[in-house]
Amino acid sequence: MELNVDRFAAQLAGEPLRPAYLVAGSETLLVLEAADAVRSAARGQGIDEREVHDMEGRDADWDALDAAINAPSLFASRRLVEVRLPTGKPGTEGAKLIAGLCASPPSDVVLLVVAGDWSRSHGGKWSEAITRAGHACIAWPVKPHELTGWIGQRLRSRGVKAAPDAVARLAQRVEGNLLAAAQEVDKLALLLDREAGAPAVLDVAKMESLVADSARFDVFRLTDAALNGQSAQVSRMLAGLRAEGEAIPALMGMVVKELNTVAALARARNLAAEFKAQRVWESKQAVYTRALKRHPPERWQRMLVEAGKVDRISKGRVRLGEESTDAWQQLERLLLAVAEPGAVRLLAS
Repeated sequence: MELNVDRFAAQLAGEPLRPAYLVAGSETLLVLEAADAVRSAARGQGIDEREVHDMEGRDADWDALDAAINAPSLFASRRLVEVRLPTGKPGTEGAKLIAGLCASPPSDVVLLVVAGDWSRSHGGKWSEAITRAGHACIAWPVKPHELTGWIGQRLRSRGVKAAPDAVARLAQRVEGNLLAAAQEVDKLALLLDREAGAPAVLDVAKMESLVADSARFDVFRLTDAALNGQSAQVSRMLAGLRAEGEAIPALMGMVVKELNTVAALARARNLAAEFKAQRVWESKQAVYTRALKRHPPERWQRMLVEAGKVDRISKGRVRLGEESTDAWQQLERLLLAVAEPGAVRLLAS
């Protein structure tokens, strides 16, 4: 059965564990929470042993996974076997294995497949087999007009009653960033718990006094917007940073660090291993994966060179033959090129 994120946790709580689950989507927060719900349900039903297998592209060893699943556990009667598919595509060999497991599931294994990317074209016989044996939870992106409803529901789940205009204001602050929204909701619930005589309904004025401006334009969200392909947000955030009086040299450390990471990932033969080598958190892996699809490896190297140029211009250290230009304009061109392949032409201008 395919379930949305809201129904998935309730379904897990109301029945014994099924043999197989699929959790997929590009909305990282929702995918992590749905997968955590399966892990929590497994622990609640006495499954303490968990195996994690990263299956990435051509280097995925499906034979090893098959052997691990069919090997009896030495420590527990049942175990949770988690298969991570960053691209959401297991390939022919992986699809056959997953479909076979779901058709005749081992009695001691609960299979959890977590896909970091998903669209209607990703599905196939293997995902259909999972839905027949268990459940699929697809975390579709929250659309802009759905954000206030999502925030309102999350506030209610934390015991916070908020006026509609307060919810709308919070949605405006987080600018579509679900992780920022979730953090602010948790912060509100905690602060209201601690505050004596908190109002029954949270209004705009009260929220303003409790919540920091999560839409503040900072370099962390700026680089995420570029890597996620959000060119409009890149331009808006840069304008905000400039208006706040930020200095470009203070931004370039993080910009260069992120470009170095993506360049290393682009050169890697085994992406899963390189994620570990670069110490990339699981919650950030989908961001890098989307960015890698937009440019070939050599282009990431070129962008690193351009970043060095921006840094030199911002410090007044222009090399012979380089024309001194507006560093803010050059930084915007660079980050727009990261976000949009068609904007690479801006780097030459």
